[in-house]
Amino acid sequence: MTTTAQTPRTTIPAPQRPVPVRPTAREEGDGHRRHGHRNGIRDWSELIAAVRESGQYPTTAEAERVTRIVLSALGGHVTGDERVALARALPREAARVIASQIPATRPQSAQEFVDTVASRIEGATHATARWDVSSVLGVLPNLIGDDLTDRILSQLPLGYALLFGRAELASRTS
Repeated sequence: MTTTAQTPRTTIPAPQRPVPVRPTAREEGDGHRRHGHRNGIRDWSELIAAVRESGQYPTTAEAERVTRIVLSALGGHVTGDERVALARALPREAARVIASQIPATRPQSAQEFVDTVASRIEGATHATARWDVSSVLGVLPNLIGDDLTDRILSQLPLGYALLFGRAELASRTS
């Protein structure tokens, strides 16, 4: 009798889609940039809904918990003008989470960053933490724009682009 071992399957998340929200007439007409208006995400609940969809979380509470943990971890690693621009581009509650973090004393590799997030989530493994990190960071480029995403990635060590849902095709020179 021959038995075959079942190979583990890898689930690849669906592409990120911004949550569509129609701006009010006042927002369309006044030309002022407010927190988190890019691609329709204007407030914390819409950001959480986008993360919930991206990460396929069963509850809003779980998506919110993961979002807070990942953004707080990110907040310590984005510095200077990029940190200010990131906070301005996010909904106010997300901006507070980012801005309340003390800057890290040394850069973390993407793997170390994921491991740090794993240590903050009860019962998380490296694989589940990577899913959580990618579910949150993967919605940010649609919210904050390509230019700011590129600036943030240029501050971070190689490997973070994949966490933001982007390919990292070339190495950077220092």
